[in-house]
Amino acid sequence: MRTKRDIVGLIPAGGKASRISPLPCSKELYPIGFRYVENNNARRPKVVSHYILEKMRMANITKAYIILREGKWDIPTYYGDGKLLDMHLAYLMMDLPYGVPYTLDQAYPFVQDALVVLGFPDIMFQPDNAYVRVLDKQAETGSDIVLGLFPTDRPHKNDMVELDTNSQIRALHIKPENTQLTYTWQIAVWTPAFTDYMHNYVSGRKESDNLGHKKELFVGDVIQAAIENKIRIDSVLFKEGNCLDIGTPEDLMKALYANLAKENQGDQGIC
Repeated sequence: MRTKRDIVGLIPAGGKASRISPLPCSKELYPIGFRYVENNNARRPKVVSHYILEKMRMANITKAYIILREGKWDIPTYYGDGKLLDMHLAYLMMDLPYGVPYTLDQAYPFVQDALVVLGFPDIMFQPDNAYVRVLDKQAETGSDIVLGLFPTDRPHKNDMVELDTNSQIRALHIKPENTQLTYTWQIAVWTPAFTDYMHNYVSGRKESDNLGHKKELFVGDVIQAAIENKIRIDSVLFKEGNCLDIGTPEDLMKALYANLAKENQGDQGIC
């Protein structure tokens, strides 16, 4: 049975998109494919972040915070209060530019008592019901964090997940150059226990010296630290699923071609 806690989407949108810049818009608003307008069945461009919000909405998630970098005002201009997706959207501002956990921690006062559903707005994935299944797994197990795992052939761009013989998570390896691991995590659901853990982890780094000289902190770093501290973690393995980050020109082109094929052939593509 699902928790009675508020379920809130959390979407970090503070990146600079330096690998595909310059762009005429925020990366999160780059059009990938088309959507249909219900009233007249007309087609309109569908921006990349629409896909993650749409999948959250399929899991009956109606509230989400999008965390922005200064200057990315086109995102709230485009989505407004969320009517486009029948959601309630609000916007927060990032502070320290040292990694996604710092960005996510800006939402701490607003989500510390909620069940958080994490989505990256520039990553496209299948299946459509992934959030439904991850939320159901959390309700079933009571785990503090549940990761959605997808196969990938690009480990050097991802957090790779080490599983034991029972498909339980043993460790995360951050963007390894050489590995035999085949699954990465791309979505997550977590309880206030992990929200507090991340907040305390980030706060501890903020208080340390020479913060700006430390390497970028990834969410996977915090999850790995949580695993080592015996936080309860579980996963849903999407063996037939797929995922794609549009953050490089090559992957952006792949996403565009995949959605063109979807339009022409009616298959599922990567969205």
